[in-house]
Amino acid sequence: MLIWTLFLVFIMGILALDLGVFNKTPHIINTKEASKWTLIWFTISMLFSGVIYWLYSNGYVANTTGLKPAVASMKFITGYLIELSLSVDNIFVIAIIFSAFKIPQKYQHRVLFWGILGAIVFRGLMIFFGVLIINKFAWTTYLFGAFLLFTAIKMFFAGEDDEFEPKESFVYKTLGKIIPLTSHTDKEHFFIKINEKNHATPLFVALIVIEVMDVLFAVDSVPAILAITSDPFLVFSSNIFAILGLRSMYFFLANMLAKFSYLEYSLIAILSFVGLKMLLHDYIEVPEWASLGFIALSLLTGVLVSLKLNKDEDIIE
Repeated sequence: MLIWTLFLVFIMGILALDLGVFNKTPHIINTKEASKWTLIWFTISMLFSGVIYWLYSNGYVANTTGLKPAVASMKFITGYLIELSLSVDNIFVIAIIFSAFKIPQKYQHRVLFWGILGAIVFRGLMIFFGVLIINKFAWTTYLFGAFLLFTAIKMFFAGEDDEFEPKESFVYKTLGKIIPLTSHTDKEHFFIKINEKNHATPLFVALIVIEVMDVLFAVDSVPAILAITSDPFLVFSSNIFAILGLRSMYFFLANMLAKFSYLEYSLIAILSFVGLKMLLHDYIEVPEWASLGFIALSLLTGVLVSLKLNKDEDIIE
């Protein structure tokens, strides 16, 4: 429990520095700043894989699955890359939500910051129950595997018309019945008083919609990481580091989403791979380096193909 406590204190400390020092004053995060922070978060995550090696070498974490330190580090990186890749879809949805509720760019970081706090809690609960279920009922591994394959197939055949409409969502309509909503904003405030009554601003509405959508996305990503390992610390830490890097990655990719249109097929390949891995785990043992290599290669291929084909389209036009 000491390591878990220290890890959570470390994460909260990073978030406190983020909001209280680096982003104390709301401002528009440009591509240069976003790329710098994306690189910083990625570097910190990779360095933490070294911490994982040290923790598992010295037995500071309850190693319930008997992992060797090097394997634990690779599983952390694999889980991190899976969550990061599946977050691309989340970025698309966040962009749509911010656009629908007309959230000014300078306040978007603050919305995502508070969204991360909620995501840590909800992801933690989902991971806890996911690990508990898999360890208690081994057959659920097949259920999760089949679900991931179903998700991959659904993504493959999804049409472009299946676009998310935030203001038509169940969350938005339900929220309007619970608390009065207003289209007015007052700086970074989530609530403002109108006629002596609190009204939720578009920032708060966007935060709640993003929070709920994150939980829905976690229904895919958490089982995907559980396909790599059922070690709770590895699953939780890899998930949290990916979520922490999601904000800067959003600002880095938000204006370039169209350029990575073929990355969707990488996500389909990754979901299919981990789904099959869960379904066939009794018959085929995939080495950890092979899992990590396949996921990294899928992401790299999706990025390169997107850039190449979109460049060719621009030349033709």
